[in-house]
Amino acid sequence: MFVHSEPQFMPPSEGEVHDSGSRGRAAGLKDGFNEGYLRGRAKAIVESSRTIFPKRPLNVLYVSSGKGYPYSPIDEAIIATLHTLATGVSVADPSQPVSELAVSTMPDLVLVLDGMELGIEHIAAIRSKGIRTAIWLTDDPYYTDMTVRIAPHYDYVFTLERNCLDFYRSVGCANVFYLPFAAFIEHYRPTLTRSAIRREISFIGSAYWNRVHFLQPILGGLMDKGLTINGIWWDRLPEYASYPDRIEIGKWMGPGETAEVYSGSRIVLNLHRSPHDESVNNNTIGLTAASPNPRTFEISACATLQLADVRDDLSNFYIPGQEIETFSSPSELYEKVEYYLTHEAERREIALRALERTYREHTYSHRLHEMLSRIFG
Repeated sequence: MFVHSEPQFMPPSEGEVHDSGSRGRAAGLKDGFNEGYLRGRAKAIVESSRTIFPKRPLNVLYVSSGKGYPYSPIDEAIIATLHTLATGVSVADPSQPVSELAVSTMPDLVLVLDGMELGIEHIAAIRSKGIRTAIWLTDDPYYTDMTVRIAPHYDYVFTLERNCLDFYRSVGCANVFYLPFAAFIEHYRPTLTRSAIRREISFIGSAYWNRVHFLQPILGGLMDKGLTINGIWWDRLPEYASYPDRIEIGKWMGPGETAEVYSGSRIVLNLHRSPHDESVNNNTIGLTAASPNPRTFEISACATLQLADVRDDLSNFYIPGQEIETFSSPSELYEKVEYYLTHEAERREIALRALERTYREHTYSHRLHEMLSRIFG
């Protein structure tokens, strides 16, 4: 474990702590010091100068996923960021006559998110006019049975899963690039004053079966330490009825509310879904997953300690033990939860390093600048 040097809270002397009231005040003062120190450091990171990417003389037609929530916050992030990187940005959704819009305006690029709701005949018509097309695939490798029929129709394919690069190349895609999602820092950012939400441990996400089976052996212990779960399908847990006030089901949390929970939690869990769950996936070829999910960057942008299950490519984005913590078994997860709930300075420093790394390298400005550089040089 990491050892850090930083200002330390000085508790009252032994003689001063003479009753339960004094002990309570000492605990409150220490908690206030820790909270204030974290928020102050986070504020300095958030407000520090960042890379300003050039605005290119380009007209981009952006075609949204057309799927609504939870894709709509990604659409919002991309549209807002494109306005900072291109001189002209127009927006369409798959229900509109996209090819007619493109032909009438002749943009330099038509960028499509997901693409499952947009007929490939539109892409063919757009390319026939010499307009560049690109797709950013949102759910690799979980729906490759579908994306394999879509991707070859685009000039440029961007996937958030490293293990899909060779797959798309093998089906004839000439320009395939690895481009994970990121943190949209207008949505995901730390609370800079004392947070109204105070949680020990949080998990926000759907109860895919691999998550249910992974958490079951340690669920009671995590609940005793303050775990709160938000998401759909968690009534799959046999123990669900025992924790009606700690497991909220049937609710999609928007990015603002999610960020507030992340920032107000001492630990946030990130357990990736399985690429082999046939009950929800369409991945007949059985492609495995090596890359971090979008939640990885969003949690890190909120100045909280993230405990994530190991994925092969995760260490290329955050250094385990310094900017993120990882686990590969239920017992390892439980041990690290126990450790960091009682080692506040280490927990806080990892959280702040993750925040700094995210703002420095993992925003949508970084990703879309890279995308435009791949396409236009």
